[in-house]
Amino acid sequence: MSDIQHAPLHRIGIDASKAPEPALGDAPISPSRYFDRDFWKREWEGMWTKTWQVVALEEQLRKVGDYVTMEFGPEVILAVRGKDEKIRCFYNVCPHRGMMLVPEETGNARRLTCPYHAWSFSLEGQIKTVPDLPDFPAEAKCMEKKLVEIRSDIWGGMVWFNMDDDCGPLRDFLAPVAEQMEAYPMNQMVRTLWVTVEGDFNWKLVQDNFNESYHVFHAHPQLKFVAEFSYLYSQFDLYESGHSRMLMPGGQPSQTVRGSEPEVIRQLGEHLKFWGLDPEDFRGRMHDLRAALQKQKRLLGKEKGYDFSRYDDNMLTDNWHYTLFPNLSLSLKPDGNIWLRARPHPTDPEKCYFDMWFLNLFPEGQTSYYSPTLRDTVSLDVPAPHQTGKAGDYTMGPTIDQDVAIWSKQQKALHSRGFQRECLAGQERRVRFFHENLDCWLDRHAPVE
Repeated sequence: MSDIQHAPLHRIGIDASKAPEPALGDAPISPSRYFDRDFWKREWEGMWTKTWQVVALEEQLRKVGDYVTMEFGPEVILAVRGKDEKIRCFYNVCPHRGMMLVPEETGNARRLTCPYHAWSFSLEGQIKTVPDLPDFPAEAKCMEKKLVEIRSDIWGGMVWFNMDDDCGPLRDFLAPVAEQMEAYPMNQMVRTLWVTVEGDFNWKLVQDNFNESYHVFHAHPQLKFVAEFSYLYSQFDLYESGHSRMLMPGGQPSQTVRGSEPEVIRQLGEHLKFWGLDPEDFRGRMHDLRAALQKQKRLLGKEKGYDFSRYDDNMLTDNWHYTLFPNLSLSLKPDGNIWLRARPHPTDPEKCYFDMWFLNLFPEGQTSYYSPTLRDTVSLDVPAPHQTGKAGDYTMGPTIDQDVAIWSKQQKALHSRGFQRECLAGQERRVRFFHENLDCWLDRHAPVE
């Protein structure tokens, strides 16, 4: 047998190299873009209908006939698995009289039948039956009607769609972050929390928030006991594609924290015990926790039911936070993914729909375990219900709840005569980067006069 050591079939870890800093301008980020109707309409035509968006998790469409619908601005998108096992996306509208074809959010059907006049379509979008067909004029060509299909693709365990027939491939749109995030087995993660709220704030306030950590020290004081929030110890990467990344060390308190050991132990204690560490052993040296956790996870990962072979040591403890243009944020962790998205409201620029998912990576062979991020026991046997309501009706966890409370107040304050323009720190440059990319999309797809 040869003694030659072959290279692994997959790359270990993620390229953490610092991305080159783009040149950014200094034009004002006008407050009116958060409430102006003309700007809101430009966003719909020039950006929302041109970018790749997520409609569902692939696991929601496991069986032939499974379908999911989602409101997206004035549209309702329908995703369904056909008899050929392919997942397709359609506009959720019957071509007969414009009735919503599928009124439910999820379900399973042999055919897609309009609840108004019973026109029915195959799972692949082809017309199947038209009641009283002889009563229609021949020139109506009813039996040639079909559902309008939307470009779709699957990546990361998610079903994506793009309303632009001429759009480029999803993988190109997600470059270069797709290759980085694939080190995490996102398609194996299970949604254990699913909340959607209608917020009285513009969608861009959500993305602005997740594009900076400057607010964390004051808005989320509890986080300093479990992760690094200071820009001095974090890394920010801005990519030409419009996506960005923030690398924040985790598994121990921020470098700025001194003392406060009872709170660190309270927040990290269950997680440390799960990995065979006694929190009391780290009194007086809480900043040694990160390295100790990394070592334990590497040592006990397989025994605990995890395959960490694609993770480097930093990935075992740290927060890899991505903001994908235009409206998706993902905080990837060793055992899961905090998934955050703002969707455009159909009628009001000062409202949006905000979705929060938590996707857990369950240990192999286990149907329940303690999630350190949710700080609660989660179960495979209890599917996450879709909790929908107004902002504040349902908890999204203490950190996101704090964010939601901020956005409502900020939206109102943006109308004030006392606010002229933004004042951004260096660590907030991803905010400017986001708005400059949005402007580029709108200029590129401006209507020809």
